[in-house]
Amino acid sequence: MTVTSHQPETQRKRAVVTGASSGIGAATVRLLVASGWDVVALARREARLRALAQETGCTYVVADITADESVAQAVEAITAGGRVDALVNNAGGALGADRVDNADLEQWSRMYELNVLGTFRMTNALLPALRETAGSIVVVTSTAAHEPYEGGGGYVAAKFAERVAARTLRLELVGEPLRVIEIAPGMVHTEEFSLVRFAGDQGKADAVYDGVPNPLQAEDIAEAIRWSLSMPAHVNVDSLVVRPVAQAAYTKTHRVTS
Repeated sequence: MTVTSHQPETQRKRAVVTGASSGIGAATVRLLVASGWDVVALARREARLRALAQETGCTYVVADITADESVAQAVEAITAGGRVDALVNNAGGALGADRVDNADLEQWSRMYELNVLGTFRMTNALLPALRETAGSIVVVTSTAAHEPYEGGGGYVAAKFAERVAARTLRLELVGEPLRVIEIAPGMVHTEEFSLVRFAGDQGKADAVYDGVPNPLQAEDIAEAIRWSLSMPAHVNVDSLVVRPVAQAAYTKTHRVTS
């Protein structure tokens, strides 16, 4: 595990962003830093984190949220470096698009481990630090956490579980000055999400967005996260669903044909 800091500790608010090496995570790091936060970017790919730190001045921690020991070491380094006012659980992803009756259960297991157990491994480990600052827990789910679609059984199951666990945590923390916020993005065109889902098949990844006018960008979701965290401390954004105008539901998307 590597920890690198490019700025002195201050009393500014401090956020931890998981899945920060690309897409929504990297965009969130950029926007929070620009908005005056100290940010710890966390992911597995050190080269990308190093470049992000050089670009933004954030701190970074290399860690795997699916491994207990890695998370424990990361949290030790994070808390030694200062306060924690927000945890943005962004790390996650989809693998495959198989029908339920042809499911690759190993992929289902990997999605559950990453999207659900990884999120709450980080959350539980950082709860003591967040309690000290009356902090915020952001869980980036998906519209797949709210509605099923064909070919999405494993991902939908994982995201439903992530959302319901976050909702349960919200209930259990009532009476404590902690916020639990769900951000549920619809179609977001990032460089890796669909490419990873389809095992590097660029054609299949591109087809997801073909003809869709103005799908969301990572920066749009980063702004939703920033806005939710900027609300007064007594305001909890329980659940915020964000879609492009062209997408009314996961299975109802306008596409322009040539």
